[in-house]
Amino acid sequence: MESNLIFIIASFGLAVVLILSREHIPQKLKRGMSIISIFLVAFAFFLIVYSLLNIGS
Repeated sequence: MESNLIFIIASFGLAVVLILSREHIPQKLKRGMSIISIFLVAFAFFLIVYSLLNIGS
């Protein structure tokens, strides 16, 4: 459970950093990092839902 929490915090942290520093990141790097960040945040949401479903069992 701790590793899931660390991953969730790290993926949302990466998304926040990309949003806040979007003017300073080069265009070629920005596109790839944003795509990776979208996948990481989507997987973090999956982990949140999965852990909520497994709390009852």
